[in-house]
Formats: sequence, structure tokens, C-alpha cells
Amino acid sequence: MADFTLDDVVPWGRSFDAYARMFSLTDADLNKKILGCGDGPASFNFELSERGGSVVSVDPIYQFSPKQIRQRIDETSSQIIEQLHANKERFFWTQFESPDDVVNQRLKAMELFLDDFDAGVDQGRYVNASLPVLPFDDQNFDIALCSHLLFLYSEHFSLEYHIQAIKEMSRVASDVRIFPLLDLQGKISTYVQPVITTLQAEDYLVERVIVEYEFQQGGNEMLRVVNMS
Repeated sequence: MADFTLDDVVPWGRSFDAYARMFSLTDADLNKKILGCGDGPASFNFELSERGGSVVSVDPIYQFSPKQIRQRIDETSSQIIEQLHANKERFFWTQFESPDDVVNQRLKAMELFLDDFDAGVDQGRYVNASLPVLPFDDQNFDIALCSHLLFLYSEHFSLEYHIQAIKEMSRVASDVRIFPLLDLQGKISTYVQPVITTLQAEDYLVERVIVEYEFQQGGNEMLRVVNMS
């Protein structure tokens, strides 16, 4: 079995349906003010906005033009599909037929994002920013989501970065949800328990929650952090 390795954080877009299941978003949740951290080229913002929802996405990739983002997607898609083929046994092939099907569905989501990007920037829905510093007032949102960034890239970001990032999300939203808890090797990140211990000691409510989404084997949990202050 090969190691699943990525040299850097790659732009990889997921759909509204994936977000809803990864973060156990109820109809009531979807009617709240939502912040997506590290959303990249996901179509969640576009699809939720089309449904009348309130959502803002932040990502440093938003400093670039649609053409530049598309180029980066094209450059990294082959790396993703190569890793998926080399590590097929680490995934459940129930919602996708094959690694190629994964890429095709992700590319469809990213195409929705690219078509929406310029309008979304004008409307303030896509903001060029990155954790662990967010350009928003305290409790400006109800829910903050972080998909496939924290914990997944444990080799790229330190434990202190994770703690600072989660505290910053908790500053701008009382309900923080992070998915998955696995690292790139498909194992529970070594940061999960230290993060939980640190935040609980500072009176945050922290829980690991089973969700109705599992593509990576064992990757069916999110971390939920509630700011009790």
C-alpha cells in the first residue's frame, strides 16, 4: 500500500450534498449564517446561495483569477487521481464508481464554483483570507465549517496552528465543525486529542460526532467545538 502524499494543500471542490453530510447540516443549520474556512473551489457556496442561504467562504486561493484557479486545478487533478488509484483500498466505493468518477464529480463541483466566482466575489461571498486570522467581527456567523484542511494536513500545519485556527473560528462563530479527523495516511490525526484536551481546559464544549458521510475508511467523524462564552 502506497503512502498518500501531497506536497501542498491542493484545491479540491466538494458539493453541497457532500457538505451537508460531512457536517450533519440540518435544514435549520442551513438557514443560519455560515462561514466556510478553506473552502477552495467547492460548489457549496454557490449551491447554498442558490437556495437562499447565507454563506461566506474564505480561502487564500481567492486572490487569484478564475483562469489562474482553473490552471491550478488542472495541475493538481492528475496528482489526486494518481494517489486515489494507488490507495483504492483506503476508500469506500459506494458513492463513487472509481477514482476517475471521484475526479469527474469533483470537477463538476469546481466548474460550478468557477462559473460563480466573479459574481460571488462582487457579492462578498468569496473572501481572500486564511486561518488562523479571519477578517470578521466576533460572532459574525452562527456556524463555521472547515473541510479537508485541519487534521487532514497534519504534516503541513503544527498543533499550535490547529489550536489557533479553531479558536479563531470560535471567535467568529459559536458553532465550529471540522471534517475529517483523519490525516492523509487515513489515520486519526495525532492532533485530535491534544486539541480536544486544550480546548476543554479552556471551557469550550468539544465532541467527536459521527456523520453520515464516509469516503475515506474510518473518516466518518467531525469535531464540533462550541464556544460557551
